[in-house]
Amino acid sequence: MEVIPAVDLKGGKCVRLFQGKADRETVYYENPLEVALMWEQKGARRLHMVDLDGAFQGSPQNKAVIKEIAAALQIPIQMGGGIRKEETVEELLSLGISRVIIGTAAVDNPGLVERLVETYGERIMVGVDAQDGLVAVKGWVEASTLKALDLVKQMEQLGIKEVVYTDISRDGTLRGPNFDSTREIAENTGVKIIASGGVSSLEDIKKAKELEGVGISGIIVGQALYTEKFTLEEALKI
Repeated sequence: MEVIPAVDLKGGKCVRLFQGKADRETVYYENPLEVALMWEQKGARRLHMVDLDGAFQGSPQNKAVIKEIAAALQIPIQMGGGIRKEETVEELLSLGISRVIIGTAAVDNPGLVERLVETYGERIMVGVDAQDGLVAVKGWVEASTLKALDLVKQMEQLGIKEVVYTDISRDGTLRGPNFDSTREIAENTGVKIIASGGVSSLEDIKKAKELEGVGISGIIVGQALYTEKFTLEEALKI
């Protein structure tokens, strides 16, 4: 199981949001490249990056920073945030992003996901962001009537092998991930699930590790690292 540090981009800076709300922002690093390199140097095997401006506006907005980080890092970068067109996927992959995460478009345009998987295979991932079990889209500001589990099953049929599952109500809150929902999705599908949202302690890392057998392949950590609840080295040791 991988422990994956998160770098969220907004206005060219590294920030964290509370429950994904744009007006609940904390800036942690003025230079996102600095922190991305730091996580790599501390032993991360993968970086999770989100263009928050892109998620809200519908297309990536921090391309200069993205290009800079992708060129500098040796470890793979998975990235989401406003990736809703095939040309955007092509551009990000050409910049050096290893895997792109499709969110809103997986709900609105599953045919796009199918085409992308046919072309790029496992370089295409899906991000499933849920509130009370229902998928939220467009930077988490719009709710759908689609159940998270049903979306993951649909994406599995289209060839998706790995999904990032986030419980929005937990994200940025340090309340711990929603392991019940994460486990339900992992047990009822054949895709690998990366847990996300609310990691607060090393106990959360241990719980995720215990679920590796049912299909939890990784856990994304953001706020807890930035507020020094524990170190990346401690999490990796688990």
